[in-house]
Formats: sequence, structure tokens, C-alpha cells
Amino acid sequence: MNKELIIDSRTNEVEIALLEEKQLVELNKEKKNNNHTVGDIYLGRVKKIMPGLNAAFVDVGYEKDAFLHYLDLGPQLNSLIKFIKISQSANEKVNMDTFVIEPDIEKTGKITNVLKSNQAILVQIAKEPISTKGPRISSEISFPGRYLVLVPFSNRISISQKIKSQEERNRLKRLIQSIKPKNFGVIIRTVAENKNVAELDADLRNLVSKWTSIMDKFDDAKPPMKMLSELDRTSAILRDLLNKDFNSVMINDAVLAEEIKNYILTIAPDKADIIKLYKSKVPIFEHYGIDKQIKSSFGKIVSIKSGVYLIVEHTEAMHVIDVNSGHRLNTDKNQESNALEVNLEAATEIARQLRLRDMGGIIVVDFIDLHEASNRRKLFQVLTEEMAKDSTKHTILPPSKFGLVQITRQRVRPEMNVEVLEKCPACDGTGKIKPSMLFIDEIENNVRYLINEQNESNITISTNPYIYAYLTRGFNSFQMRWLFKYKQWIKVKPLTAYHFLEYHFFNKNNDEIKL
Repeated sequence: MNKELIIDSRTNEVEIALLEEKQLVELNKEKKNNNHTVGDIYLGRVKKIMPGLNAAFVDVGYEKDAFLHYLDLGPQLNSLIKFIKISQSANEKVNMDTFVIEPDIEKTGKITNVLKSNQAILVQIAKEPISTKGPRISSEISFPGRYLVLVPFSNRISISQKIKSQEERNRLKRLIQSIKPKNFGVIIRTVAENKNVAELDADLRNLVSKWTSIMDKFDDAKPPMKMLSELDRTSAILRDLLNKDFNSVMINDAVLAEEIKNYILTIAPDKADIIKLYKSKVPIFEHYGIDKQIKSSFGKIVSIKSGVYLIVEHTEAMHVIDVNSGHRLNTDKNQESNALEVNLEAATEIARQLRLRDMGGIIVVDFIDLHEASNRRKLFQVLTEEMAKDSTKHTILPPSKFGLVQITRQRVRPEMNVEVLEKCPACDGTGKIKPSMLFIDEIENNVRYLINEQNESNITISTNPYIYAYLTRGFNSFQMRWLFKYKQWIKVKPLTAYHFLEYHFFNKNNDEIKL
């Protein structure tokens, strides 16, 4: 699979688009100098203990206190608290080789037994502030790297379940055991498979140095204080996704391009040449067709090429997606076959939409009813396979007896929401219209459908004079393109009574063709 990263660096933010086979699958926006992003580590102060919730609110410098539940404390909390006390009271930093790890806390214990108000605690951002909520945090500190994840105050070595070969699992475990410092646990990531000891050791040393930098700051640290920043979003994407399929990272900012290239040199030197500086005067997202994909992929109604469309509704409690056939069905097939075809096409787009919008929480999908159990199983299998491309933790339940599929997807960042409706030129903004850049695509799709699937001929399009001029002007007009493509002349008729984006199709008898 061909993967590309297109990065649009602006004055106050960076917008990152991940393309797979030229199709937009992820869109990330990152404010420059943004605090409280996932992975950042803070020395916080416990503000309030909530026994009823078995949780605490911690001041990490955000306008709203961060939420820390007992289940997010991590089993090594006692060792972490001991480390903080020694670091703040002693004049020299803790020696991890001689540090004595404390027993793990109880899995079903009470937060009042382990934390108290005004206590300093080291925490890591697990979920960014969303809506009116402050950050969600964890005191189970970890440092993700290219091949490994480092966990202080543990001696456990874990291996990704996706590495199936028992021989390879044993090899990796032996390697890590031989190079791992004392009192550090290690999680071996999937991409570590078949890597040599030098690559793993370099990654491990880099992660240990991050922990060392935190220890060095404890001499004059006063909560709330940021102790370590996670990688920027671009570097984090490259760290987690960079593989042989990645063939291009295009950036429109020379400074950022150099920073990312230096980072690539540390994790995958052989891939450094994929970093390219974009120099054209045409905006980078417009040049690569990303603006158009954004306009067509966000909003309440999402159209798919074949005429199938989705209606996406957002509520406070959940997201609801309705699948519609658009009445463009193959007359040679029965209702069940048509429904399965529409559902399978919709399943692929739904999996993409969840990644693209970064939708989290509960998602309910209303597919078109399937009566045969084998077809329902096939739909579930395809949806599961498409969702497997999503690295975010998720769970999919089989279709219920009402034909609903329920999905839960972890939310760690605010959902991506892009306004796609444009200011109406007729009412000067009191209403909204669909994106104008998608308007001609819609007309072309309708023309193709009427000619190829409905076998219509002698078609006339009646539309506003502005659109008439756009469709007919010049030798290479849309009208001429349709002539060469469909071997028939399509008349275009201007009518001043139509509003700006209004159009209708008529047949040779001047009867309107309903779509």
C-alpha cells in the first residue's frame, strides 16, 4: 500500500494529511506550541480526592484540573511516589540500578489509601482536553519508541501479540533481556520483528535518555510543571507508521522539513530521502487534491462514487451513521444482493470516516437490512478487515437482530470537525450551501448515471446562467468532454429563474428526470 504524508505548515498550526493510495484517510491539526497533548509528562499536584468516583483531580497547569482514576494509577504507583519523594528531598538524582521497587498497589483498592490532597505526582496525558472536560491522565508512565516502549519501575518484558512466531518472540525476549537496564520494563512493538540488536539498543538508549532528562529536572521542579514533551504529531505518525510502504513526506516549510528529516535520520536513516520540500505557489493541499477530499468527506451527508451515501449524525452520547442506497441499484440483481453490495461499499467508507474524523465513543451504524445470516457474517468480516487498518483501539459487535452494528472506538483527541457548507451568494450568508468545488462532480456523476445506467438520450440540463457559462465555455468545455466521453450531445439551457446552484435534467419529451 502506497502511503504519503502531506504537511501544511501555517502561522499558528500544522495540518497533516495521511494518504493511502491517494485517498485521504487521516487528518490531524496541531497547534504550534500546544500544551497538554497526548504523551506529555507533567509534575502535577493533587487538588481534590473524590472517594465516590475513586478518582482524583490533579492540577497540571490547564484551566480545568485533569482527571485521574484509580485504574489509571498503574501498579507501580508506590515506587513512583517513593521516587518523587527521594528526588525532591535529596541533592542528587536517584540511581535506578540501586533503587528498590515497592510492591504493586491493589487492583481493586481505594484512591484514598494511596493519594492525598496537595501531593506531588508525576503523570502523563492520556486524553487531550475535550469539550468542557480537562485532560485525562495516567500515572503509569511510558515512553514509546520506534521499536520499544519503556516503562520505569518494572522488570517485565512484554511482546506484541501480532508477532506470531514463537522463535522470533524468544529471540526478541533474549535480546531485550541482555540490554535492558535494571528497574525498567519493556514492551516490544510489532515493528521490532526481525530487527537486529543494534537497532533495538539504539532505540532503548534513546528512551532511557528521556527518563534521565526528567530525573535531571527534579532539582528545581515545582508543580504544575511540564517535565517532557511528546513528539509533535508529525513525528509521532512517522514513528508509528513508517515502513516500506511510505514513499513520500511533502512539507511546505523548510525549517519543519529539516527538523523532520533529522528525526527520520535517527529512526530510519534509509528513509531520509522521502522528505521533500514543496515549493509551488499553489497551496499544498489544493495541489494534491486534499481540499476537495476534505469537502467531500466531512459534513452530514457523505457521498460515495456509486451513488451510495451516508448520513452522519453527532449527538452528545453517541454517533449514528445511516447507510442509504440512493436508489441506484442493479436491476439484474435481487434485493438481498443489492443490499449486500451497498453495505460492503459503505463498510469500507465507514471505516475510513472513523479514522478521518477521529470519531470516538459509541458509534451505531444502521446498514440496509440483510435477511441471510451468511451475508450478515460477510458484512461483519469486511467491516472488521477494514477497521483493522485503524491503529486506534476499537471493538466491533456483529449486526444485531435490528440490523444495527455497534462500534466503540477510543477517543484520545478532540474529534476532527470541518465546516464544509459555504456562504450562500443569493442570501448573503443567512443560509448555507453545499461546497461549490463538489458541485460539478455531482452533475458529472448524474450525467454518467443517466447515460450508462438509465440509457437516457437527448438529455437537457437546465441551470442558472452562471453555471451554464461554466459548463459550455471554450472548446474544452464540459459539454465537449461529455460528447467525446458518451458519444452524445448534452444540451445546456440557461434559466435566470434558477438560483445559483440549481439544476434539473429533462428528457427528449421535455419531462423532468427525477434523480
